[in-house]
Amino acid sequence: MGTIVVAPLGKIAELAIRHRCREMLSLVAPKQNFHRPAVIDAGRHLIVGVNDIAFAGTGNLVAPGEDHVAAIVNFARGWDRGAPLLVHCMMGVSRSPAAALISALAIEPDQDEQDLAQRLRHASVQATPNVRLIEIGDHVLGRNGRLVTAVKAIGRGADYVGDSPFVFSASPVEP
Repeated sequence: MGTIVVAPLGKIAELAIRHRCREMLSLVAPKQNFHRPAVIDAGRHLIVGVNDIAFAGTGNLVAPGEDHVAAIVNFARGWDRGAPLLVHCMMGVSRSPAAALISALAIEPDQDEQDLAQRLRHASVQATPNVRLIEIGDHVLGRNGRLVTAVKAIGRGADYVGDSPFVFSASPVEP
């Protein structure tokens, strides 16, 4: 099994404590400063320094790349699933939902992408997974376009109305 908590930066301490998270995946702008909650194991905290963009980086912007996605996949595969995984970005809407989907498929590769994307949409009406992360994740995980298609099928999330963290299962839900 495994539960993933997706959050905006401003809620990570509160949610780490509430959900008893011990591991955290941070997708933040390069050199963005923030404090890791003390309940998160420093050895199980991955910081991926990417901007929330869907095009090749220009100037000081860093676009998500294959090496970033490979790091997410490897980190997720090391998650013990004994406690929820906290995944966050600045607003909890684009980078972190994409990383949550990639993480779920990394640990449960036999699940259906459409079902996974629907679980994400059910958990969050605002989630709009970063297209570039999804495309690269689809490739790295060998999904043959199915993850991209599933995310397109759920469409763009609702307009942002404020911090709306959410929780969803990384594994298919038993009927």
